[in-house]
Amino acid sequence: MSKLWQLTASDIAAQTNNKTVSATEVARSALERLHQINPKLNAVVQHNDKWTLEQAQIVDQRIANGEKLPLAGVPITVKDNIWVKGQTITQGSLLFKDFVAPQDAWAVARLKELGAVIIGITNCSEFACKGISNNLVYGKTRSPWDLERTPGGSSGGAVSAVAAGIGALALGTDAGGSIRRPAAHCGLVGMKPTFGLVPCGPGFDEPNFGLSVNGQIARTVDDAALMWRHLVQFRHSDWGSQLHNSAETQNILSQAPSRKLRIAYSHDLGCNFAIDEDVRAVVERAVNALGKDGYQVELAAAVWPQGVHTYPLLKLQQAGLAALHGKAYDADPSQIDPDIAAQIVLGRSYSAVEIADVLILREHIYAAYARFFEQFDLLLCPTTPTVSWSVNELGPKIIGGREAGPRGHAVYTPLFNYSQAPACTVPVGLARGLPVGLQIVGPRYQDPLVLQMAKHFERIGEVQSKPALWEE
Repeated sequence: MSKLWQLTASDIAAQTNNKTVSATEVARSALERLHQINPKLNAVVQHNDKWTLEQAQIVDQRIANGEKLPLAGVPITVKDNIWVKGQTITQGSLLFKDFVAPQDAWAVARLKELGAVIIGITNCSEFACKGISNNLVYGKTRSPWDLERTPGGSSGGAVSAVAAGIGALALGTDAGGSIRRPAAHCGLVGMKPTFGLVPCGPGFDEPNFGLSVNGQIARTVDDAALMWRHLVQFRHSDWGSQLHNSAETQNILSQAPSRKLRIAYSHDLGCNFAIDEDVRAVVERAVNALGKDGYQVELAAAVWPQGVHTYPLLKLQQAGLAALHGKAYDADPSQIDPDIAAQIVLGRSYSAVEIADVLILREHIYAAYARFFEQFDLLLCPTTPTVSWSVNELGPKIIGGREAGPRGHAVYTPLFNYSQAPACTVPVGLARGLPVGLQIVGPRYQDPLVLQMAKHFERIGEVQSKPALWEE
């Protein structure tokens, strides 16, 4: 029973439902793992053993009463910007260091209903608005692959925990790649569902104006699909919630995707993004394996509107931060992460016309995405242009032989938030001994197809390594 924490979510649910193990036994194993390994990582920033075991006991009672629960006994973590009733949820900000969530976010309540057991709250950057996971409340989260490197962000605590065996699943948020990039850096599956398929809120006001989604982080595609399938629902309470029949489709992961699919691959998304050669080589080896398996893959990218660069809608986030937290910054700048403070200052400098220009650009970005997927069924590209970097740096200084700038590491993901697309990263190998992810993108509402192709890459690819910490 000492290795229950290593099991997949699917195996835990099956064994708990058939009473081979109890949810309480699984929770105890997960908590033991948390206590053993989390001090090295600082991935989980809030936990309460008594509370977790009480949840597990409720699940065991439900199983004893004859219920079959899709996530029975599965230990999960929740990112520190998603409300969990009765728990301190800070958004990584000193402004909220004493905030106790008055109710569960819908996704959290749903996971509990499904039988999952929450074992902790995971670290993130302040307001989930940076590509690394450090803040003034809890400090730095480290990668289980190399404790001197960052797992990325903003869902860095979530991916660090899952990759190290602290929970089988994690609930995170993604407004520009905050699930997919850190998942890629830690050798995990991370998915951003189509915007609106998984209800958001109730919770904190969002600075990203309709870009952020709740998504899933897992060690296998099967587990990510299991979580996705049971979180899709239409809710009037969420202004962005969308009802779409294909979202209800049971994705059949055991079957290979059709070889008639029109598949595109681009190493730079048609934007001349810089990428490290060794990362590109790992991604293209996986894409070539797909070709050898009988799929036709065409080199192609969307024709994006003029003005698309490393993070073209960043002004919206900066203006949103200024609107939400500018007064607090004025009252006491020391309460705000300097990197976030810099965004607040920039956000205040934009005119209404500049913000309107960005909103218009967003519409043109979506139109380009839609035209592209009239020709193709799936797009493959790198998830990140580099492997993870020093835990003490905001980002790598050089990528692909060019100066990277503060967001050069984050360029491959935000376009698909702007397009409301389903996008999933799957691990495809190592560069410099560190994980590399391949991103699979589809048309809106084709989440099942994206997951099916992610599963196929998992099936035909090389056996994925785990961090050395896994064996501790």
